[in-house]
Amino acid sequence: MANIVIFHSVLGLRRGIIEAAEMLKDKGHNVLTPDLYNGETFDDMEQALENFEEIGIKEMVSRTISSVKDFPSETVYAGFSNGGTSAELLAGTKPGAKGCLLFHAALPLNMIGIERWPSSVPVQVHYAAKDPWKNQQFIDEFSKSIHQSGASYEYFEYPVTGHLFTDSDSQDYNKKSSELLWQRAIQFLQDIK
Repeated sequence: MANIVIFHSVLGLRRGIIEAAEMLKDKGHNVLTPDLYNGETFDDMEQALENFEEIGIKEMVSRTISSVKDFPSETVYAGFSNGGTSAELLAGTKPGAKGCLLFHAALPLNMIGIERWPSSVPVQVHYAAKDPWKNQQFIDEFSKSIHQSGASYEYFEYPVTGHLFTDSDSQDYNKKSSELLWQRAIQFLQDIK
């Protein structure tokens, strides 16, 4: 059993995140799904991005840190899309972090203020092969930093087009690839000591 925090995408805490959390709870994990938007969700990416910009990075960091203050420190941090930034920030800086799962997300450490990745925090990254938001340079820089730290690193690409292919409410949803992603993520959680 692992403690897991799952951060939602720029679209907010939608059904796909809640379903993922329920699935992990059914497997015996203790799961927290912070709502960094206070109940607001979006179907339109442009509106969601406007909302995110209105909130601002500083406030999002504050909400991220505050959202886990009462959760155990020995935690795996997971994030979808821009929620990956929250997961990456906490997994890379919070004492006791046990792992980092990034779904459609990975940023260079210097972009979020992390000097060096902790060698004790394994990472697993998942992307669609044809993700319009994927920045290969960012992924490569992130991967290099993790490898340099000595932490375990896995990267998976899926033969699909789109961004949020794990979100059952998204037009990008792909059931087969989503199921494979979760098989790999569950194995990652089982392997964490």
